[in-house]
Amino acid sequence: MTTLHVLDGTYELFRNHFGAPPRQTPEGWEIGAVAGLMSSTLALLEGGDVSHLGAAFDSVIESFRNDMFDGYKTGEGTPPELYAQFPVAERAMEAMGVIVWSMIEHEADDGLASAAIKFVDEVDRVVIMSPDKDMTQLFGDPKIIGYDRRRGAFIDADGTREKFGVSPESIPDYLGLVGDPADGIPGLPGWGAKSSGALLARYVHVDAIPASEEDWDVSVRSAVKLAETLRDRLEDAILYRDLATLRTTADIPQTLAELEWTGVRRGDYEALCDELGFTGLRARPTRWHGED
Repeated sequence: MTTLHVLDGTYELFRNHFGAPPRQTPEGWEIGAVAGLMSSTLALLEGGDVSHLGAAFDSVIESFRNDMFDGYKTGEGTPPELYAQFPVAERAMEAMGVIVWSMIEHEADDGLASAAIKFVDEVDRVVIMSPDKDMTQLFGDPKIIGYDRRRGAFIDADGTREKFGVSPESIPDYLGLVGDPADGIPGLPGWGAKSSGALLARYVHVDAIPASEEDWDVSVRSAVKLAETLRDRLEDAILYRDLATLRTTADIPQTLAELEWTGVRRGDYEALCDELGFTGLRARPTRWHGED
């Protein structure tokens, strides 16, 4: 059984920056997020359960979506000491023998989605290692599931319906109505999780919801006001849905065989550890590329 794991490198950097102990290079630069990323990735790779792995990173935080909507998320608020670690993290993953997808026009989520769709027919399962709710829109394919490393929890199509009240295909519509503050998607006023879930469970897509609440065959609170808002701001809801829709056209040039992990690249890895002062991490790998 072949399973492809795809890792949200940007999320892992943020998780380690705010959750792992701070650490400095010999020159005094903060590098704790990279150290945490390397440690957790080595544990993942050498644990024996991961054979094929790729990692997507936001090489820049802005993407094509910023041209679509002025309010979309930017790099504002990202700690500069964390942002400075982005390129180092990509170098570290490559030194560990992991294929890296550097997203510039697209976002890391698009890279993960593109890889999942490209390889899903060649593997038995794709595991998307990200807790981002955006990713649940891919789980309509039973071979694609998500895994939240922090919580140690899997999620699939049934889990998506249980958590959000809608099927995977309705997730972009759901986020368009409810909003997604992490991405700067405001949603529509008054449209909360319960009302959005109930109507999308029935009508699937936002533009299929009848314009008049009198034609709704599900009961929701404040139906008159919600219908009025949707009529007045349907174009906004469709734009927000488009922002929340993952693109599967990011450049993923590798073959599945190239994603098979064959060990840490000794020269690159040891040089990087020496540069960053990672004495303990330098000694950790047990499997080296090209060495039995």
